[in-house]
Amino acid sequence: MEMKPITIVGCGPGALEYVTPAALREIEQAKVLVGAKRLLEMFPHVAADRIVVGANVQQALDALAARLGEPHVVVLVTGDPGLCSFARPVIRRFGRASCRVIPGISSVQAAFACVGIDWLGARILSAHDNAPSLDPAGLAEEEKLAVLAGNPSNAEWIESLIAALLPTHEVFVCENLTLADESVRRLDTLQTPMNLSSRSILLFLRKDAR
Repeated sequence: MEMKPITIVGCGPGALEYVTPAALREIEQAKVLVGAKRLLEMFPHVAADRIVVGANVQQALDALAARLGEPHVVVLVTGDPGLCSFARPVIRRFGRASCRVIPGISSVQAAFACVGIDWLGARILSAHDNAPSLDPAGLAEEEKLAVLAGNPSNAEWIESLIAALLPTHEVFVCENLTLADESVRRLDTLQTPMNLSSRSILLFLRKDAR
């Protein structure tokens, strides 16, 4: 693949064994590694300068900009770069022509695999930052719905969604996928408060569509 100033690498849903060989190769060649503290800690053996991405995304982008032009600048993102990741602001700031993307395994893929259902046609929503501006009852016709959850600020919307879809959908709560404390459970009744892990995916599978 064409070499570009920035390589964005998907690091999978959590466990090191879910990082692809292609991703590992790029990471091990890095001279500058950019990513969340948790992601940087996955690769202690890599002798690269490190830029930690915290709550201030603009600050991290400015630090990345200062290192452009140096060889092997690698940006680490959780899951797959194309799904609700730090890749979006990086590409928006520096442009697609400057970014090479190495895909990874997303937590959504891992969640559907855990319940043994394909995810073709699934609708994916994120409630990581803000609650979706959607009426939960209006999602009842979705055959397959995946919601990235785990933000306590959005717990009320998540609980409203579960209450609206439980009569018509199987609901699975998938937490900490691929990690030692992984949990996948089916909900038969609404439990409040949900107290979800910050790494949570909720799956809603319509009963009459399977």
